[in-house]
Amino acid sequence: MEIPTELLTLFSAQIEQHDGNFVIEVPRGEVDTGDVQGCETYRVALLPGLANGDSDDATVSDSDSRPAQSDPPVEEGERRTVEIESIGDQGDGITRVERGFVVIVSDTSLGEEVTVEITNVRENVAFADVVERQGDIERKG
Repeated sequence: MEIPTELLTLFSAQIEQHDGNFVIEVPRGEVDTGDVQGCETYRVALLPGLANGDSDDATVSDSDSRPAQSDPPVEEGERRTVEIESIGDQGDGITRVERGFVVIVSDTSLGEEVTVEITNVRENVAFADVVERQGDIERKG
């Protein structure tokens, strides 16, 4: 799956029916602390959820509550060796680490194995720069 670099938020929600329409509620925290602004228009992607009967800790019924989420599994300044899984619309490499957390890496190619340094961590995505390519010596920054 290709994750666009314009991704602003990622959360779990249930589709509910209200007055003949189907509604997805955006958690208040995504507007209060995220990059999403109220009364704006956004594109929404829907991905399959868990099968009926399975539990999902991120789903809540109180619309004023933020879904239970773990902290990002990476920190700024951290170095990781990763493989680039896909290329985004802007040409940046995309990889995933623990729990499927997305890391976007500039100046990489599909399938390339690189050591990266995390430069910016958001709640749902991180950005990184290459510090070493497989077989290369570390670059001086």
